[in-house]
Amino acid sequence: LEGMPVVCCSLHSQLAPVCAGLGEGLRVAYVQVAGGALPVSLSDAVRELKGRGLLGVAVAAGACFDGDVDCVNVASALAWAKAKGYDAAVCAIGPGVVGTASRLGHGGLAVAEAANAANALGGLPVVAVRVSDADERERHRGVSHHTRTAIELCLGEIVIAWPAGLDPPDWLGVRQEVDASGWQDACEGLTLNHMGRGPEVDPSFFAAAYAAGLVARRGVSFRRP
Repeated sequence: LEGMPVVCCSLHSQLAPVCAGLGEGLRVAYVQVAGGALPVSLSDAVRELKGRGLLGVAVAAGACFDGDVDCVNVASALAWAKAKGYDAAVCAIGPGVVGTASRLGHGGLAVAEAANAANALGGLPVVAVRVSDADERERHRGVSHHTRTAIELCLGEIVIAWPAGLDPPDWLGVRQEVDASGWQDACEGLTLNHMGRGPEVDPSFFAAAYAAGLVARRGVSFRRP
């Protein structure tokens, strides 16, 4: 991957703000990984992002299907994106997260799978942290336990993106903080929805995902001569 940034998401609803953070002028590939319940073609976010020019292709990896391109696994999907000249990749599960209210039994662990593949192939894994101001479930309030477990399962170095000004939990460790205050303007016109909650109700969720896109864009700029 030669340093290609790979943003690793635990929810499909992070895809739009991540791509807004990556911004215009880049060739971005979306890699849908297992952990969601629905095919790539049912994603409204993918259609919107393509229409805005923020996303170039949607790749179905492994058990996922009905993408523009189908790849056998996450590693081959990332290698394909690099070979086709994409500047960055965003890995996320499809719509309809699978979960059992347990530490390991949920689709959000796809973060670790994507990050480990990116690391093994010489990419730059950027973790989009799942944050919530309004989730009624204690395990998802603040930084979700999905993110904590996924980070524990990452085997190599990762970059944890974080919006400056938001208080992180003590366990989050080393992170790259960026000014994500422009996330609302950057996401203007995109449909933002997280578990039925919009940006007015759960702003930190979208700000954190946008921050991951900003960090990944910096990684693209650093790679370019």
